[in-house]
Amino acid sequence: MNLTVVSLTILFLLFLFLGSTIWVGVSLFLVGIGSFMLFTGSPPMIILSNILWNNSHSSTMLALPLFIFMGEILFRSKISENLFKGLSPWMGFLPGGLIHVNIMASSLFAAVSGSSAATTATVGKITLPELFKRNYDRSLSLGSLAGAGTLGFLIPPSMMMLVYGIAADVSIGKLFIAGIIPGIILATSFSGYTIIRSLINPKLTPKEEKYTWSDRIRTLPLLLPVFALIVMVLGSIYTGWATPTEAASVGVLGSLFFAIISRSLNKAAFLEAVLGAVKTSSMIMVIVMGASYLSVAVGYLGIPSDLTKFIATLGLSKYQLIIIMSIMYIILGMVLDGFSMIVMSLPLALPLIIAAGFDPLWFGIYLVIMIEIAQITPPVGFNLFVINGLVKEDIFKIAIYSLPSFLIILAVSAIITIYPDIVLWLPNLMVR
Repeated sequence: MNLTVVSLTILFLLFLFLGSTIWVGVSLFLVGIGSFMLFTGSPPMIILSNILWNNSHSSTMLALPLFIFMGEILFRSKISENLFKGLSPWMGFLPGGLIHVNIMASSLFAAVSGSSAATTATVGKITLPELFKRNYDRSLSLGSLAGAGTLGFLIPPSMMMLVYGIAADVSIGKLFIAGIIPGIILATSFSGYTIIRSLINPKLTPKEEKYTWSDRIRTLPLLLPVFALIVMVLGSIYTGWATPTEAASVGVLGSLFFAIISRSLNKAAFLEAVLGAVKTSSMIMVIVMGASYLSVAVGYLGIPSDLTKFIATLGLSKYQLIIIMSIMYIILGMVLDGFSMIVMSLPLALPLIIAAGFDPLWFGIYLVIMIEIAQITPPVGFNLFVINGLVKEDIFKIAIYSLPSFLIILAVSAIITIYPDIVLWLPNLMVR
């Protein structure tokens, strides 16, 4: 059968199921089964059983629920609340005042949670009531949180990097380290924009009380648990002392320890953390396995290789290819979650990227940045939904407030494309 007809049929089935009320993961399984039954003579259920086993038994995949559990513990303990109290004296002197706490708290929480939604929800619950009470501009407050919350995917450890590393067979430890410098650049860019907006229009942010150095030093113990967890998790990976899975275990033990000594994790909160981790992990695993199954079906039909050959005949430069990819991912991000974006597009995108001369490790970071954009683009922008749940603001208004963050993230993706060593320098220094 003509490959164009096959491709259009798969796309039709995909949009049909995704546009219905069927779960994303189940939709992917159904499209995969339909592709095998309609266009190949291969037994779909035997292949399905192999996919389920291969995607669920690896020790690397165990890191995913562990990092989710760590984020749930921090979310339900006093550690996240103390983060705001500890950062306020250090951020208040900058133009933009406590808006920078949104950004810095998101950066620090991202470094121990691995989730964009968890970062946005946790930081938003703490910062937004304080910002509104002090008469900070609503659009700047919500827009900065929506953008900074996406750092949960870029600053390691990151669940998106885990999924990409498994799907693309790229070192997860190197992916984690590769995200550090782009994450710092992005966080700094958010703060820079806030400073410029506040200098142009001082009415957006009220003047904060002055803090002395002794005030700042007294708040340091409130920040120590988060800094300690960052060192424990990333330090163990960077030095080669632990694998990402082992580092996730260390992070869970560390978060439990700090939550217990701060007396902020009772039995009910612990059970909620366990249940939240189970729900989130199960949802992600179903999506990953469903998308992997669909990817195998697409591979059986020869679509990736034919598409690669077709694009190769167009004679695109590597930068033209990235522009096309960026447009594609922005559109996909409007209708799909990040996990589906990775595993559904990878069989098509990765061969093209490698043929163009890009490093698969670099592409992992670029793809995560594209997924960050998806978090703040309607109609399926998860950060927008999280903020909507916190403040009951219209989704599309929050999206408009997030537009500067959208442009900043897009600019950072362009910078790392032109200067890929920003991504690759730290991983090349890692202990082998």
